[in-house]
Order: sequence, then structure tokens, then C-alpha cells
Amino acid sequence: MVPGSGGTADEHNLGRIGNSGFIVGEAGVLAIDTGTSNAHGQAILAAIRAVTDKPVQLVLVTHTRPEFLFGGSAFRERGIPVVMHVKTARLMAARCETCLKQLRQTVGDAPMRGTTMYKPDREFETPHTITSIGRPVQVLHFGHSSGPGDIAVFDERSGVLFAGGMLDQRRIPDIQDGDLGGWKRALAALRGLRVGTVVPGHGPATSATVITAVERYLVQLETRARSLAEAGTSLLDVPDAIALPEFSQWEQYDTIHRRNASIAYLRIERELFLR
Repeated sequence: MVPGSGGTADEHNLGRIGNSGFIVGEAGVLAIDTGTSNAHGQAILAAIRAVTDKPVQLVLVTHTRPEFLFGGSAFRERGIPVVMHVKTARLMAARCETCLKQLRQTVGDAPMRGTTMYKPDREFETPHTITSIGRPVQVLHFGHSSGPGDIAVFDERSGVLFAGGMLDQRRIPDIQDGDLGGWKRALAALRGLRVGTVVPGHGPATSATVITAVERYLVQLETRARSLAEAGTSLLDVPDAIALPEFSQWEQYDTIHRRNASIAYLRIERELFLR
């Protein structure tokens, strides 16, 4: 695991808020997520070199967030293919020019020097197992969950799950790109694995109990939003009305949770209208 700082991207943390990682096999290395910038991608590669001199064969991007995408140029400069789900690639192409501009404004031009938009070298659509590094690694996709092309990466031998956007540790999960029903089905599938350690998208490594914690948040959010939508509550009142005290100490509760409340309410309101 190459840990991020948590929090929100700014000039102090250089936008390096998300976790990345890598798995060393007998024949090579699989990297997982590329970091926020070209410089961050280089730092991840340096972390790999400090552990092994085996070649990095490819890097998987788990989901479409700036802190996981924009280090891709550092890998591609070294001939390391960047691989992602086809729907992640589509979402990146549709919006990440704007993401990169915003990141430069937030973090500063100097830390983002050399960082560019790119297209993935390879795309895939279905779950599969990578064996080329000399140990089996499962690439898991459950359909539209935390995002349309979001994946998790499971190292069977160690029981380590790199959860990408599906799981954050004590941080409010962002439902903006998510499908709540699909997300809950994905979490149920993750519970069926023999997971010993979870590397979340954000926050410290943890146990599989994080799966249940995130699921509990999503269930409570949806249940409360549905109750308010059925009661005809004004959208203006929704962020305050969907208070979830159990999660009030989680990072981004005052920002992402309030946005989640409005998003969940509007989706359920539309569902009720179309019945």
C-alpha cells in the first residue's frame, strides 16, 4: 500500500489524498492506481523500486477519480500499460479534462507539471484473473456499483483486497457516480471473499468490517431519503433532514454527506414520479 493523506486536495497534500498500491509476484509487479499527478506516479514507481527490481507489467486504474488517474503518464513514459474498465475509460474521456483543470487550480501548476490527459493502453469489460506476474490476482467488476466501471483487486494468496471506490475507511462514500442497488450487491459479493486486509480508496488499511460499515451507511442514506421523498419534503430541507449521527465523525460528513442526501432524494423522487 502507498498511502494517501486523506482530506481534500490542496497545495499542502499536493492532491495525493487517495491510496495506491502494488502486488509483487514471482515474475513481475502489478500496480494499482496511478496517483494524482506525473510526480505522484513517479513516487509510486520509486516505492515499488524500493521493494523489488522486478518489472512493473501493468497498472490497473480502479475508478474515475483524479487522485487515482493522473499519474498514468509516469507509467506510460516507462512503457508500462495503463489498464481500466471500458466504462471507466469512457467516463474519464467525458469529464477529466475539466477535472485536470480544477486540480491545477486547487493544487497548483508546479506539482502538476507534466501531468496530461491520456487514453488507456488497454480496456476490459469482464472480471478476470491476472496470472502474468506469477501469482493469481482477481480483477473484480460487479456491474455499476460505486461507479459504472469501478473494480476491486483481490490478491488471493494474502487475502488483501484493494477496494478502489467501493470502500473508504471512516470517510463518507461519494454516491455521485454510484448506483446504490448495484453498490450494495457488490459489497455483498465482497463479503463472500476470504478478505483479511482491505486497502480502501481513502483512509488507513483495515479489516473486512469496513464492508459492513459502508453498506450500513448506504442503507441508512437510502432509507431516510426514501422516507422524505414519500413525505414530499422540500429539497431545501433534505441535507439537514438526512442527519445520520452514526457517521457524523466520518471524514467529509459536512460536505459529501450533504450532497449525497440531495442526490439520493432526487433519484428516489424521480423513481416515485415515474411509477
